[in-house]
Amino acid sequence: MNVLFIVYPDIVLLDLVGPLQVFTHARKNAQSGPAYRTHVASFDGGRTETNTILQIETDPLADWVAKNRDVPIHTLVVVGGDGAVVAALNLSFLDQVRQLAERSQRVCSVCSGAFVLAAAGLLDGRRAVTHWEDCEHLAAQHPAVRVEVDPIYIKDGNVWTSAGITAGIDMALAIIEEDLGMPAAIEMARSLVTPMVRSGGQSQFSPELDRQARDTKGRFKSLHDWVSGNLAHTISVDEMAERCGMSGRNFSRQYTATMGVSPAKAVEAIRVNAARDLLGATQNSIKVIAAKCGFQDDERMRRAFLRQIKTTPSQYRAQFQLE
Repeated sequence: MNVLFIVYPDIVLLDLVGPLQVFTHARKNAQSGPAYRTHVASFDGGRTETNTILQIETDPLADWVAKNRDVPIHTLVVVGGDGAVVAALNLSFLDQVRQLAERSQRVCSVCSGAFVLAAAGLLDGRRAVTHWEDCEHLAAQHPAVRVEVDPIYIKDGNVWTSAGITAGIDMALAIIEEDLGMPAAIEMARSLVTPMVRSGGQSQFSPELDRQARDTKGRFKSLHDWVSGNLAHTISVDEMAERCGMSGRNFSRQYTATMGVSPAKAVEAIRVNAARDLLGATQNSIKVIAAKCGFQDDERMRRAFLRQIKTTPSQYRAQFQLE
């Protein structure tokens, strides 16, 4: 299976090498050989600049359009970077991308590579995502694209788009799962020392990172770790205060001032985030997930989802599960 990466000057190096590493070393099992053959091409071919000191050797796209026109393309990946804005204005380049997309079983973009796919008309009428900083720009520039801000990647038919930078690795692992099965994706993730195979429904906004950004001194880190490890149990504000060595009133005041939300709202957000992970990565029933995450019943979880992310657990699962 041939995987063709399309690059241009000033790509983000990790947008390329992350997914490239996944596809290069993916195997069905330990006894089988590499499942994919990887290639990198650019408009002019030759050495292409990245946003680092490294350059990438590439094939000319024209060779793939003409000379290699009988070579099947299993997955086409347009890489992201600041150069996407200029690349999306190159009509000859866009025409080559369209021709190659027509021959490909699957078409993908990493990060701002979505601007190239959108300019080529390949995202019209489809759900798509890019780096959260660029989603508003993509939506304004290409109103025919149904841009979503939250997911780390989206699959709409045979077209996949991912959020920024490392989300390309998550998308590549999901493709490995679709092509080769979950065991192959897990083994690849283990090889990369990736902590988990994330579903597309998980957010590119990390609640944990947001908590760390607010709590720069780590005052409540051990508390958050404890909450995350005890979600199935009832967690009271008084119990949280006791773990921090404070009175209930003083704890609530200081926690809210530091974290920007009340302790109860913070616990609810942690529960919802854990439930989102399980909805995207498991086949557990909503009732079972509600119990695991400490909601007591699925109706309480439904109301929490509506408050936190403006959708229900069933709608969330239906929107973000792989087809």
